[in-house]
Formats: sequence, C-alpha cells, structure tokens
Amino acid sequence: MSGRPGRRIGTRLLAALVVVALVAGAGLWLRAAHADGRLNSLICGGDCGPSAVSAPDGLALEGDDGTAPAVEPATGADPDPTSLQAVVDAAVRAPALGPHVGVRVTDLATGRVLAEHGDGAFTPASTTKVLTGFAALATLDPDARLATRTVLDGDRLVLVGGGDPFLLSEPERPAGYGERADLRTLAKRTARELATRGVDRVRLGYDASLFEGPSASPAWAANGYVRAGIVAPVSALWVDRGTGPSGATVADPAAAAAAVLARELRQAGVDVVGSPSAATASGDEVARVTSATVRQLVEVVLRRSDNEGAEVLLRHVGRASGQPASFAGGTQGVEQALSDAGVDVSGLVLGDGSGLARGNLIAPATLTGALEAAARDPRTSALLAGLPVAGFDGTLADRFDAGSSRDVVGLVRAKTGTLTGVHALAGVVRDPSGRPLAVAVMADRATAAPADVQAALDAVVTAVATAGD
Repeated sequence: MSGRPGRRIGTRLLAALVVVALVAGAGLWLRAAHADGRLNSLICGGDCGPSAVSAPDGLALEGDDGTAPAVEPATGADPDPTSLQAVVDAAVRAPALGPHVGVRVTDLATGRVLAEHGDGAFTPASTTKVLTGFAALATLDPDARLATRTVLDGDRLVLVGGGDPFLLSEPERPAGYGERADLRTLAKRTARELATRGVDRVRLGYDASLFEGPSASPAWAANGYVRAGIVAPVSALWVDRGTGPSGATVADPAAAAAAVLARELRQAGVDVVGSPSAATASGDEVARVTSATVRQLVEVVLRRSDNEGAEVLLRHVGRASGQPASFAGGTQGVEQALSDAGVDVSGLVLGDGSGLARGNLIAPATLTGALEAAARDPRTSALLAGLPVAGFDGTLADRFDAGSSRDVVGLVRAKTGTLTGVHALAGVVRDPSGRPLAVAVMADRATAAPADVQAALDAVVTAVATAGD
C-alpha cells in the first residue's frame, strides 16, 4: 500500500508536465498562428481584416482602431537626412525602375522631409486609393453605415440603393471582415413586415438615383475597362460588386440587383408581379440592411485594392463634399479634402478613385502628405491601419520576401499600385530607431518584368527602413 501514493504522485506529476508542455506548445502555435492569420476563422468567423488583429511586432501603430491619433511624438534618435538621401540615391539606380522614378521620405509625425528623388507628378495606379480612402474618412462619418432599403407606395415596393459597395445577394459563409449586408436578409425582413401590413402581392421597382453621371469614367474610354469586364459599371445599387451568377460583370447592376430581390421575395412568400422596373423611391420604409462602417469599408478597399469599392467611395465623397455624386464631383471632393488638411496637391490630376485611369497624376509629396494628415487626426487614422502589411496580408502578402527585403517583413504597411509599366508603393515604415516614416516610391516608365520592378521598389523601401542599422 505504501507504494501506491508515490505512484499516484508520479503519475500526477507526469500528467502535469505533459499539460505544461502542451500549453507551452499551444502558446507558441497560437502566437505563430495569430501572426499569419490561421486564427482568423476562430476569432472573426473568417477574414479578420488588418485592424481587427494585432499588428506585427515593430509596426503596432497607436490608434489602429481609429479612435486615437495613429502616431505619438517620436522618441528615437533623429534620422540623418544626408545619410538617408545617399541610401535613396543608390537604391533608385536599379535599372528595373526605368528612367522616371519619384521618391519621398518624411517623418510621419512632423512632416519633415528626409529624402526625395525626382520631380513632378507620376502615374499612380492604385496608390490613388490612398487619397480616396483619406477623403472618405475625412468627409464621411467613419462610423456611419450605408443602408439598402425597401419602401412601399401603394402596391409598388421599391428597392433603394444606398451605395453599399459590398452588398451581397446572399449571406457570406464564412463571413469576411466587416459586416456584409445581403438581399436575402432584406427580402426576409421585407416579407415579414409586409405580412404585418396584410400585403402579399407587389410590383417591384428599383431606385439607384443616389449616384449620378456616367457609370464609367471618361478617363477609362480608351482602355475599355468596362467592356472587358475589368470593372463593373458604377452604381448606387448592385450586388456582388456588380457581377452576375457567373462572376462576370453585368451591364445594368441595379436591374440585376432587383432581379435578385424579386427571386428572394418569392422564396419568402411574396407574390412579385411582372419584372422589376426603374422607379423613384417614395412611400414608407419597409425594411433595411446596413453595410460595415465607412472605416471598415476603407480598410477592405485598401487591403484588397478593390477598384469597384474605391469608385463607390469616390461617389460618397463627392456627395458629402456638396459636389455631384459622380466621377467629376468625387475627384473634386478628394482634392478639396486634401487641401483642407494642408496636403500639397501640386500637379494632382484625378479621373477616378481607383487608379485605373492612366491619366491620373500624383506627386510623391501628395501621397506622403495624405499619410501624415491621416496620422494627425483620429477621424482619418484608420487609413494607416487599413494598409496591407508586408509579408502578412492583402496585396503585400507575398512582397518583401526575398534577399535583404526579409529584414523588413512585417515592418512595412503600404498600398501598392500596378499598371502596365507603372509600379508604386506608398505607406509607412519604421526606421531602426523605431521612428515611423512616410514613404512613396513611384516608377511609371518601367519596361522590365513586373516582378523585377516590384523587387526594386521593395529594395528602395527596405533601404529606407534599414538605413543606419
């Protein structure tokens, strides 16, 4: 009998050690999984999004949730502009970048210029979305949500578009980052409310009049983006980003959305008479569904480089700025928001909000200025939080992964830009002292293979981030 307690103690000790080992191992796995996104489905039921999880070590900006200024006064040693300029001058000599390269490096907190190269404005490609995102946060309520509604006037039910760029035809499974409204849910809510009013038969109309002007930018005309299905016609009412069941873009997104609602209403027990037709919304609201917050919409547009989402946000900027909710009104609103924030807009030419327009021109100073302005104001700081993180997510998930660039994986947040012959990066890096720097690198006459140009861009940013290390 005397040996049994000892054996039990030994067994318990062994079990405890096993538990400790498992917990320790689990902790290491959790840390790694948190970093590379494997926990997204457990934490968020899907893609968490860039500001819903902790930033990688070294790039945890204050105010990632958009509730506080993103940058506190720097405490590290002041960077040496002479040394940094020499580093930039050497890096931009890479033949892959071509003959027309622009660089601007500033202290994110103070705006002090630390290095620059090249003059004038450059074709920006999708770095245009940095300006669109800034203007959306500056002119709209970052916590606002966009509503898609049904209203009833007699026997006519009208689907009213509220300019939700990510409205879905049916619930997303698993859910992505940010709430996604959908027409199946709207149909069910509408059917329930109609039943309480004793209505079981309706004619269906649709109203997409929130936006105006052409559905395709005049700056796209020569490129045929809409005809080629690269981007959908911009509308205040669409589902699945203006695509149909096959995934191809549709010619009339509002009519296609109404057809989806008609199908879903019938499934919910409502008799929809005839085919949907364009109508003017009037009458009493029946039901609504709402989008993610404007802050989350901006983050998704930046992270995915979503062209359709950017163009919808541009329309909202125009409307909020007192301009028409059109390409022209939106771009005027963007320029006004930048000017109001003290951003240098010299040489700025915008034909859209996404950067598809090859006629767009943006100076590196305008991009870094927008980043600096975003860092100063809690209202706009989500712009920085939404930028993809090098080697981790979005359009930078597979960048900065070769050679010396591995030194800054996780230390760069930036928006990419790519068109034929055009490559750009604009974002934030931490220098060796921990000071956040705003960086814009633009090359718009490159003829080398895209992978080579992108590697050269990454090398410029890496040189800035590691200068003096």
